[in-house]
Amino acid sequence: MGSFALLPDRGGRRVFVALGDSFTEGVGDYDPRFPNGVRGWADRVAEKLAKAQPGWEYANLAIRSKRLRHIMAEQLGPALAMEPTLITLYAGGNDILDFGTDIEALMQDYETLVAALAGSGATVVLFTGFDVKVSALLEPLKKRNAVYNQRVRGIAARHGAVLVDYWCFDAFHDPRMWDSDRLHMSKAGHKYLAGQVLDHLGVPHTFQPKEWEPPVKVGLREWERRQRRWVHDWVLPLFGRKLRGVTLGDSLQPRWPEPVKVPRKRGLKKLLQAQRTGG
Repeated sequence: MGSFALLPDRGGRRVFVALGDSFTEGVGDYDPRFPNGVRGWADRVAEKLAKAQPGWEYANLAIRSKRLRHIMAEQLGPALAMEPTLITLYAGGNDILDFGTDIEALMQDYETLVAALAGSGATVVLFTGFDVKVSALLEPLKKRNAVYNQRVRGIAARHGAVLVDYWCFDAFHDPRMWDSDRLHMSKAGHKYLAGQVLDHLGVPHTFQPKEWEPPVKVGLREWERRQRRWVHDWVLPLFGRKLRGVTLGDSLQPRWPEPVKVPRKRGLKKLLQAQRTGG
């Protein structure tokens, strides 16, 4: 198989470790066959890596709702202990949504985390955040997101990281790229992002953007009904959890806590089937 300049191995070792929160855990790409009931872009990247270069191992330590401080305390040490050759990190999005977050302090901690990951010698992939236009309720967070993106770009440059500038992807202006909560990618969104990550790394893949018909325009009454439903189903529970100090990830464990060797054919589905049958 071919080699890829951005993915050096260590004596034949190829280890991909994904860190972060719901973005990397795979929320929105639901599949009951997979750990925590989701699949996501990182699983799909791992499978394409293994198809292009047999021998890749993969761990995913991301858990939904984790803040940057949790990722530093709970995921950094275990990740470095795996001696990865490829690391992906998205962190800070939940902090931006929190009341009273000091964005400057947050980004200083973010750079400390990136420096530790880059110091491992692994290829590090970072992401900006998308400017999700979901409601005027969340517009005050727009400035924080802009600062976050600007700082991530500078940090990536300083530490030699690969930057996937998610903010620039026009495809995500289509609402069908998002789950019903409007904050997490849909299955189509996760597939698209997997393709973008692989493109940045120079790894071949077959992911193609969805060719949809233009979205059907809805009347004012239907739009208002959908807005009320979204606020009831997602916004109010979100703020309720924040007030109670609980998160959706409190009872969850990492989906792939230890590196697993990804089968070249049928990928992680084959691995899960073998685990279920004891093979």
